[in-house]
Amino acid sequence: MELKDLRYFIEVVNYGSFTKAAANTYISQPTLSKSLKKLESELKVELFERSTRKLKLTDAGEIVYKQGVKILGATNELTTLLDDLINLPTGTIKIGIPPLIGTLFFPAIAKNFGKAYPDVTLELVELGAKRIEHLVEEGQVDVGIIVLPIDNSKFDILPFIKEEFMLYTHTDHTLAKKEAVNIKQLAEETFILFNREFALHELIIEHCKKAGFQPNIAYESSQWDLIAELVSAKLGITLLPKSIYAKMDPKAIQITPLQDPPMWELGVITRKERYQSYAVRTLLSFLSKEFKV
Repeated sequence: MELKDLRYFIEVVNYGSFTKAAANTYISQPTLSKSLKKLESELKVELFERSTRKLKLTDAGEIVYKQGVKILGATNELTTLLDDLINLPTGTIKIGIPPLIGTLFFPAIAKNFGKAYPDVTLELVELGAKRIEHLVEEGQVDVGIIVLPIDNSKFDILPFIKEEFMLYTHTDHTLAKKEAVNIKQLAEETFILFNREFALHELIIEHCKKAGFQPNIAYESSQWDLIAELVSAKLGITLLPKSIYAKMDPKAIQITPLQDPPMWELGVITRKERYQSYAVRTLLSFLSKEFKV
């Protein structure tokens, strides 16, 4: 059994899709499928139930996934320990970031960190914050940037960025002309939100409930730019952090301040008591200085 076949299998499970896993591991889908068939042949088991539309593991697949995570974790730690013998930041750091956070912050992180530490590769894993937490806890991702709060008994947390939410509407919307809007005024609006894999989903629903109503959610997506397109098409409103507005078309979308707005607080997390490579410690120090946290 080759480690790369096991790694491809774990990526398929994590992304929940052959297509997404192939795209994020930079191999073709036929190559990925061939690798998994080879793994099944060597282990003499079927890893996926192929009679269902949704990707689902067999009992054997569940066992292979859990043990595979442990095997790859031990292999990665061996490499890390050997790299640290020479006390140089080298190797690959897997950093998990939800797409919205990645869009706003990862390009600057990659550019500036890459200049300072050219021998360290940052491997980006883009998934929802809840999924990122799970991967950090399992040791599949070294560092995660997620939406706070989270369970601090499992993670070491470095505060990262804090900013307020704004109301995003089409420029023709009646609320777009307001100087500020109370969340209670959104009770009759149609909402467009990130899907349930994202921490922002629950955060917005929670604040709506505090304001006395259950939001009417018409669309959910995993992509911030699709959410923006739906708002541009006058299909609903959304609440997003202020900084993402710089990426949108101001002719189609207007932002309006909220009275007593929800806050978007991000944190950099690592798993408690897990050995941190010199490269990971260097990245954490870099983030702390770069964003003055």
